[in-house]
Amino acid sequence: MPLAPRRRLAAALASATVLVAGCLVPAAAAAPPPEEYVALGDSYSAGSGILPLAPDARPVCLQSTRNYPHLVADRIGADLTDVSCSGAETGDLYRNQHLFVPAQLDALTSKTDVVTLTIGGNDNSTFISAILKCGSLGALTVGFGSPCKNTYGSHFTDQVEQVTYPAVRQALLDIQERAPKAEVAIVGYPWIVPAEKGCFAKMSIAQGDIPYLRDLQATLNGVIEQAAAETGATFVDMAERSEGRDACAPYGERWIEPILFGTNVVPVHPNALGEAGMAEAVLATLGR
Repeated sequence: MPLAPRRRLAAALASATVLVAGCLVPAAAAAPPPEEYVALGDSYSAGSGILPLAPDARPVCLQSTRNYPHLVADRIGADLTDVSCSGAETGDLYRNQHLFVPAQLDALTSKTDVVTLTIGGNDNSTFISAILKCGSLGALTVGFGSPCKNTYGSHFTDQVEQVTYPAVRQALLDIQERAPKAEVAIVGYPWIVPAEKGCFAKMSIAQGDIPYLRDLQATLNGVIEQAAAETGATFVDMAERSEGRDACAPYGERWIEPILFGTNVVPVHPNALGEAGMAEAVLATLGR
């Protein structure tokens, strides 16, 4: 056979081989779409007091780009809708919290894959009110005794058990109804005060009221955990992780900023280290 026809035949055979091989190789699987992640909750979710503020959130919500929802979304590559807002109560999941700040549950859809929230601490102003009232009474006694416990007794814990618990439980049920395929994780509150010895210079709470407030926070986290267990949600326990990182811990170790001499513009709230710790807890609990 002449040289030219042989070359044409070889080229034709090579092309046929490539064509057949291409038909035998399966098409590469398309990458799955990112998960739809909705973040709800109060200032502990929003990261209030940590800069920079999220540009797509209402300024009144004091939502930070370094809050735990943003950190979690970055790690898992999720498409985040963050509607967390400073000062939110459980009721604000259902109603407009501020002008142009709609009910948080409105962000949920049947396509939502992941939901996180921290909620309950602002209900009835129970927890924040306790911190402020105990701080005021502690200042009057210059840190001695247990004036807050003596004055209020079981008032705050009763409020948490009788009012906050059913509200959080119902909210978790309603979240699951609106986002039926979503994995729902409710995050507990990191410790604000140590178990025993306080730090009067930074947190003007009498020594005898430190265990009192610690018990109140344990009660709050306890009813949140109970509500999660009863509704099939996942509880992200911050107790062990935040031990020793309360507002009385040194700068660089603490996750919560104190009332005085703190670094955040919003005291008694997580700093950037605290939000990062909450993000790690969420990721570990959800197995991500």
